[in-house]
Amino acid sequence: MTKICLTVSCPTARGIVGAIGTFLAQNGCNITDSSQFDDTETGRFFMRTIFISEEGQSREDLDAAFAEVAQKFDLDFAFHDTAQKMKVVIMVSRFGHCLNDLLYRWRIGALPIDIVAVISNHMDYQKVVVNHDLPFHCIKVTKENKPEAEARIMEVVEDAGADLIVLARYMQVLSDNMCQKMSGRIINIHHSFLPSFKGANPYKQAYERGVKLIGATSHYVTADLDEGPIIEQDICSVTHAQSASDYVSLGRDVEAQVLARAIHAHIHRRVFLNGNKTVVFPASPGSFASERMG
Repeated sequence: MTKICLTVSCPTARGIVGAIGTFLAQNGCNITDSSQFDDTETGRFFMRTIFISEEGQSREDLDAAFAEVAQKFDLDFAFHDTAQKMKVVIMVSRFGHCLNDLLYRWRIGALPIDIVAVISNHMDYQKVVVNHDLPFHCIKVTKENKPEAEARIMEVVEDAGADLIVLARYMQVLSDNMCQKMSGRIINIHHSFLPSFKGANPYKQAYERGVKLIGATSHYVTADLDEGPIIEQDICSVTHAQSASDYVSLGRDVEAQVLARAIHAHIHRRVFLNGNKTVVFPASPGSFASERMG
């Protein structure tokens, strides 16, 4: 039996859930998990349904048969094989905490992805990546060669058939063209002090101002720097007795955890773009523990 995930977004209307449930039942499918949300402000409806095809219906068969329901409700939909791992390219610069965390989660099976390449603008993590038997690409970026460098990055992404790019503290601004081309398929992580503490050493700035909460934000990348739709956030407390170095260490831990949870949500098709925001459905029973590792 094949376990399949159906994702749906569409204009709000009556009868959507019933129509989808009836279709799945009539096609020999048994629903095991389902979430839906009707946004009254945007007038959009979102639904994620996990089901088992007990009669062996393929995604292609279901896709073709679903056309009538999709047309009636103007659905944007997709059927996904839950056993198929998403292909991911990780990009990193000189801070390796998020990369190392992702590699560890991937290695022990807590983050079920297929890492097809790691790209960096420096050589710092070549040995770490190669020791994991993963392809490493060093693509230097300067003001003069940025268009050519980005073209090379996209070549690696496309040749590897990657579905998602993860910026694991990649310290280069992506062009508007790349952001648009990969819309909804690039995830970034940064500290949550913005816009208060910009530029270099944000944790030192926070320490000097006596900040009591350290946080991190993971979001989809758009042309607006660090302002894309938010997927995941978290915080931890700090006190007057902790040093600027403590702030950095704690901040890195939060960043790594938030990024991993954002990726986990994305690869399990739990995140839906909703204008400048996202709809993020909760993890299914049994998968939440892996998101909270670390």
